[in-house]
Amino acid sequence: MTTHIVSEVAGSVMTIRFNRPEKRNSITTEMYAAMAAACRAADTDPKVRVVVFTGTGDIFCAGNDLNDFLKWPSADPDRPVLQFMRALSTLRKPVIAAVNGAAIGIGVTLLLHCDFVYAVPNTRLQLPFVSLAIVPEFGSSLLLARMVGTRRATELLMTGESFTAEQALADGLINGILPPDHLMSSVMSKAKALVAQPPSALRQAKALMRADIADIHARMEAESKVLAECIKSPELKEAVQAFFDKRPPDYSKFE
Repeated sequence: MTTHIVSEVAGSVMTIRFNRPEKRNSITTEMYAAMAAACRAADTDPKVRVVVFTGTGDIFCAGNDLNDFLKWPSADPDRPVLQFMRALSTLRKPVIAAVNGAAIGIGVTLLLHCDFVYAVPNTRLQLPFVSLAIVPEFGSSLLLARMVGTRRATELLMTGESFTAEQALADGLINGILPPDHLMSSVMSKAKALVAQPPSALRQAKALMRADIADIHARMEAESKVLAECIKSPELKEAVQAFFDKRPPDYSKFE
């Protein structure tokens, strides 16, 4: 297992931490496998009542590691990224995200599967899928519109523009904004309050609010199929080349 994901249990709370600050906590295949394993362990361990996601340093998660992403076997239905998506989306216990800095791509879409989200004031969030010649993932083409409204979701997903924690709070994407030096202590206080709740009732309440999980998984599967086609596209080749050339991509020649 990779050291780039650190999971530890203290009391009844499991913390899963992105631990690759030198690469802006961007995610590799090994990291997805480690997070999937941690989520499954949390779900089956009776000692764990709450799960907390956060990042090391001053960034939460910059999305996928591009070099690693391009190596994914897009036809494999059991690749680690999908294992993680299934494990988090079906986790029966409360999940809190402590967003300690920028969140990009899946660093944002995983928040849609958390029950509570708190961010620091300087957080910027971005969903740059279309701008990178791919499509939204992790059910975000369904869940984001439910959470922030269709018009706002369309704007965020189609333009790929970044937005602030204050905008995310106004949109209803996060629960609150906390000072950096109080983020983890406040999140852990919330976790302890949840730990004190009756566990079965808590799980049942979450299950009722997620009763349409089959629809969410169907959308995730549809997104994955389209994404597999995008990976083969000349538009993606241009996006990748522009990224490595450190220039804006030129999509003017595409129809």
